[in-house]
Amino acid sequence: MNIVSSARTKDEIKKQLQTDFPQLNFQFFNRMNEVGEALRDAEILITYGEDLTPELIEQAQALKWIMVISAGLDKMPFAAIKERNILVTNAKGIHALPMAEYTLAMILQVAREAKTIISHEQRKVWDRKVPMHEINGSTLGILGVGAIGQEIARLAKAFGMKVIGLNSTGAPVEWVDHMVTINTVDSLLADSDYVVSVLPLTKQTNGFMSYRRFEKMKPSSVFINIGRGKTVKQEELVQVLKQGIISHAILDVFEKEPLPEDHPFWTMENVTVTPHISGISAQYQPRAFEIFRHNLSVYLKGNGTLMNRIDLDKGY
Repeated sequence: MNIVSSARTKDEIKKQLQTDFPQLNFQFFNRMNEVGEALRDAEILITYGEDLTPELIEQAQALKWIMVISAGLDKMPFAAIKERNILVTNAKGIHALPMAEYTLAMILQVAREAKTIISHEQRKVWDRKVPMHEINGSTLGILGVGAIGQEIARLAKAFGMKVIGLNSTGAPVEWVDHMVTINTVDSLLADSDYVVSVLPLTKQTNGFMSYRRFEKMKPSSVFINIGRGKTVKQEELVQVLKQGIISHAILDVFEKEPLPEDHPFWTMENVTVTPHISGISAQYQPRAFEIFRHNLSVYLKGNGTLMNRIDLDKGY
């Protein structure tokens, strides 16, 4: 069995896979354009999911399973994959810890005026009138309560925050005080002091946060996007911030990345820009390949439950 990886993989992970599954032929590459003819005979492909095209799927004549070692699937050629009925799994859930920590760090940054404090320190300014705010007792709204959203909720409860969440069904989720659906999301927006979007990019979520939805939020509220850039109508958000409809936006993802140097977000005082780093962690690949190892064992045995199997119609 040929297993090809187009994802740059740590040496220790490669060695462990080859040691634990000696009967399999692993071929590791650093990027898809290095794979070449190896793709044709690959039964299993390991990828970050952003390097696949319908043409490559056609070339991969033996391909039966794609393991995406990330959570995002919006660049996957699902029509071509579905036509071949290729199994797809991903690494959903591995980002939960770092992205939850990022979210709480950013909330605290705004509440405790970290930007101002650091600026004052650099200029040797002693100013005890900088307003400090507690997040205890405030309300956090989470758009998209999956594994990441639930971990954000858990940490938020430790800080004494009330948590409102959105998912597709409105079904109760641990650590979330109240759940809403798309039909009642306006109540989440109106009641929250902080709104964090962890939405995946689908037909339903493309442009989800529009001017109209931002208008539902409090003028004092803070918006955080760690999901997908295209779930927000970016130019409408610029107008929202200029008009003071919300107080601050913390943005880790954008419609176009890297964010162009001439984009107004870079210079707006009420915007914090970070370069798509909320999920970065030294534990990223070890966690992703633990899911792969579990699924590989299930795949080889022909029975058991695969983790994170993707619905090819829904794209998640």
